[in-house]
Amino acid sequence: MNSIDSPGPFRESGLLGLSQRVPPSNPQAEQALLGALLANNKAYERVSEFLAPEHFADPVHGRIYRAIQRRIEAGQIADVVTLRGEFEHSGLLEEVGGPAYLAQLLSAMVGIINAGEYGRIIHDCWLRRQLIDAGEEVVNRAFGAEPELDAQQQLEAAEQALFELAKGGGAEGGFKGFDKALAEAVLNAERAFSTPGGVSGLSTGLRDLDRKTGGLHPSDLVILAGRPGMGKTALATRIAFGAAQALVREAQEQGADALPRGQVAIFSLEMSADQLATRLLAEASRISGDRIRRGDISQRDFDRFVEVSRELAAMPIVIDDTPAITISALRTRCRRLKRTRGLELVVVDYLQLMRPAPGTRPESRVLEISMITQGLKAIAKELSVPVLALSQLSRQVEQREDKRPQLSDLRESGSIEQDADMVMFVYRDEYYIQAQQPKIAAFESDEKFQDALLRWQQKMEEVHNRADLIIAKQRHGPTGTIPLFFEAEFTRFGDLDLVHGGIEG
Repeated sequence: MNSIDSPGPFRESGLLGLSQRVPPSNPQAEQALLGALLANNKAYERVSEFLAPEHFADPVHGRIYRAIQRRIEAGQIADVVTLRGEFEHSGLLEEVGGPAYLAQLLSAMVGIINAGEYGRIIHDCWLRRQLIDAGEEVVNRAFGAEPELDAQQQLEAAEQALFELAKGGGAEGGFKGFDKALAEAVLNAERAFSTPGGVSGLSTGLRDLDRKTGGLHPSDLVILAGRPGMGKTALATRIAFGAAQALVREAQEQGADALPRGQVAIFSLEMSADQLATRLLAEASRISGDRIRRGDISQRDFDRFVEVSRELAAMPIVIDDTPAITISALRTRCRRLKRTRGLELVVVDYLQLMRPAPGTRPESRVLEISMITQGLKAIAKELSVPVLALSQLSRQVEQREDKRPQLSDLRESGSIEQDADMVMFVYRDEYYIQAQQPKIAAFESDEKFQDALLRWQQKMEEVHNRADLIIAKQRHGPTGTIPLFFEAEFTRFGDLDLVHGGIEG
């Protein structure tokens, strides 16, 4: 016969004990708080920021608190007399215990000075009840209540539920002293002043972009969008590589043995990790990625390839190529990386391929994208890192004569534009002009064809190896267009030397 304290995995009595326990609550604290509020409405200021009617274990107490809350926030008096009249008028007086119970609450008051402490006790009990509910849901799912979710998805759903509880259920927050906020602002200004180029955030490796933005800043959600073929992924990897180089340089300045303070995490939902690594190698070694894949390289090229790969291996870059990753899984992996090796930048390629948290069923694609962008912004704030997310543009760009993208071209643009701290578009005239190459069959004579071909070649020459990075939204700085150099052969972006028309660095 097993005792209740006997070890082993099959402790049924322990499970029964859980089901027989009374959920955490403190009726005396609830009564004392309501009595304090009825005695002196100023006590409401001590609990209004974090306490809601649904936090009360007794629904009668929650109903009374809601009535008190409504009257005080409307600038009216909330006491036994006014509440009795309100409940009589709505026909709910007997449901809240009648006049006698309201008077009893007043007598339960110990002192308004304790109102804040009573409120925190009530809130703490509510959090514990929510944790119990979340635990029961985890157990029920594990026993097969939702067979469409496998074990990994159940784990993600549990993490998502706990994250939502931690995000919405905490009583933290409130005002930050202006002196502290000023100190942080001065530190940021000092960092920008002492850094070449005035970069207060994490450098992107692109001179003109850093000048325009001051680098990538913690807690910012940055959207990089463009039509297919514009080079979104190439630019994102260039920024990731530039940030990793900046982290390495910073570590080297501290000493030969110093390690970078964090990693650059790339979530590649479209390309595999080895494809992304090949692209980085092609860019750094200046050997065409197509030639690398086909093995069409000389011994000298291969030696250069190996040499560059050794240099890149030391870069603080990690790649996760899980397809259709959920926002909760991405959050969990970023948290783990931040805790174990440090995290300085998150790159997501691209957000339309992500999925919302398991167990959530958005009513529309717009709502689904909204949940994803809100989740990415929450990750940026929670981990205090910049998040660079790539996004597709709608096809309506192709239907306009002017192909330059606008904010309204973002797919499900409302949520993306609203949640982002900065929105950038990558655009190349060369892509569209190349498709306009004249065909001889469309002309009446060879002379007209040659004339059109010459004009086309002149246009191509003007835009060859050029790209525009359009900053359409920036909360903390100006908008505008940054010219970039683009080598299609190596899918390589760089700073544009406007004097010589080439690449710098």
